[in-house]
Amino acid sequence: MGRRQEKINELLVQLAATFFRDHSGSQSLITVTRASVSPDLTRATIYFTVLPEKEEARALAFAKRQRSDLREYIKKHTDFRRLPFVDVEIDLGEKNRQHIDELGRADTIK
Repeated sequence: MGRRQEKINELLVQLAATFFRDHSGSQSLITVTRASVSPDLTRATIYFTVLPEKEEARALAFAKRQRSDLREYIKKHTDFRRLPFVDVEIDLGEKNRQHIDELGRADTIK
């Protein structure tokens, strides 16, 4: 991954985190964990986790409904020549890492 992609990913994480903080309700906490922009910069995926976990489906549906507003927010706060199509997904890798951490903590308590 090139340095430009890395910078864009970092910027997208910051903007998406601010957007979801300002636009999501109080039923769940959406935490943006990472972003992944395609090499040609035409597509970007924003990954996030949700607490409590039982609200994941609702939060994902909310985030998918907000994609066009998120894209407009990104457009307003950047000077990208070509704005990528934005998608959102639950960060399953982060969920698995957290689960492994929990298992490790449970072993050390015993």
